[in-house]
Amino acid sequence: MFEALRRVFKRAEDEVEKNFGEVRIGVKTRIKTAVGKSARLTDKEIEDIAWDLQMALMESDVAMEVAEAICERLKERLRETEFRRPKEEVREIFEDVLIQVLEEGGTFDFMEFLQRCEKPARVVFFGINGCGKTTTIAKVAYMLKNAGFSVVLAAGDTFRAGAQEQLEEHAKRLGVKMIHHQRGGDAAAVVFDAIKHAEANGIDVVLADTSGRMHSDVDLMGEMEKIIRVNKPDLRVFVGDALTGNDAVEQARRFNEKVGIDASILAKSDAAKGGAALSISYITKKPIIFLGTGQGYKDLVKFDAHEFVESIV
Repeated sequence: MFEALRRVFKRAEDEVEKNFGEVRIGVKTRIKTAVGKSARLTDKEIEDIAWDLQMALMESDVAMEVAEAICERLKERLRETEFRRPKEEVREIFEDVLIQVLEEGGTFDFMEFLQRCEKPARVVFFGINGCGKTTTIAKVAYMLKNAGFSVVLAAGDTFRAGAQEQLEEHAKRLGVKMIHHQRGGDAAAVVFDAIKHAEANGIDVVLADTSGRMHSDVDLMGEMEKIIRVNKPDLRVFVGDALTGNDAVEQARRFNEKVGIDASILAKSDAAKGGAALSISYITKKPIIFLGTGQGYKDLVKFDAHEFVESIV
């Protein structure tokens, strides 16, 4: 992920004696800092640095509006800083800006939340077609079972052919109960019945699948609103496809406007450039809680903004 950013900073390290590489620092600034004095960057130096990093962000699939916003924050920080070690300090400031974007929605401990939540905890997952939502739900169920939680799955995707069968296969493999109705049925009623089943049987968590829907599909978005209105979930989780890149911005924005996003999970992160994480965090101002890193049930890792930034810069 973020190979473009790595290349920018690698060139900076390789060419620091000449010109600080792609982190372009002028002669006067380099002379001042070389003799132990602090120096402010010129406007041109700041613009050059910000432009290089904006291009690297966009090459890494960060949406243009998000890359521009990140670099505006970067320029503001660079203008107010007196530098003694420009190359290292520019990197540190850039890392701080990225972490700030990723943590604007706060941090969120999913397990701790479920421990505190009144039982059964109601978690509804939504996202566009093909985002990896059903597989992600199975991974979450696997993780919860291993942590000692009892789980029931709600087959709220009554629209897509084979969706219930796919979730049922996961339920069998995981050894958990799945509640479903006939195809084409009322998705809100399926989730409602799963909650009632959990209440009657002392089950800790309801994980509700929903039909994949494009953010522009008025009817299916209306169905999603009904699911939320009827069942009042404790947590509304947006599952984003990390491969979507720039499209992730509009998807996250529209879902957030329509149903509200409490947290996000990024599926297929192992095959992506990584820009979707920054884009979704910036647009929703809500935490990313997990990254999907493969097809296996164990391939779900807790998201940590500091570790993520360290891995990309």
